Amino acid sequence: MPPVFAPPVPFPNALPSSCEGCQLAMPNSAFAAKIVRDFVGALLRTGAHAGLADDARLCVSEVVSNVYCHTRSELVRVEVLVGREEVSVHVTNDHAGPLPERLVRPEGEGGRGLLVVNGLAASWGSSTRKVKTRRTKTVWFVLAAAAAADDDAGGRDCAAEPQILVQPEAPPQ
Repeated sequence: MPPVFAPPVPFPNALPSSCEGCQLAMPNSAFAAKIVRDFVGALLRTGAHAGLADDARLCVSEVVSNVYCHTRSELVRVEVLVGREEVSVHVTNDHAGPLPERLVRPEGEGGRGLLVVNGLAASWGSSTRKVKTRRTKTVWFVLAAAAAADDDAGGRDCAAEPQILVQPEAPPQ
């Protein structure tokens, strides 16, 4: 089993002048989502973006769970970049499968994780990249500090929420 790499101690009292980043690489396992969720939560709660910690924890948990459920990647790599106005999180795996489809809502119990990310993040997306002999896939999202302040005041812009079209079932014949 590959080792888990821990980041340096995050900035305890003040946000850095430009952008600070921390990375975590760990085995892709059933415990990965919890470990990454706790890592991101602790990182943000110790800095100037404590108000984004819960949203970041939920989003990163959904994305890392997708890596576990839908890939055969041995490792999950998470990079958190903390800036003055926003936090961006990149989750990378070594699976060369297709990129996630945006806002697909299957009728089953699962499949709504990216809807959650879309609802909470200022922006999100995915990309693939070839690194040496392997192909990587990254799903990223950005949380904005201003959006968290609006949420605390109850002012989330409902127009930004995804519109889900539900087709009525055909009447029984």
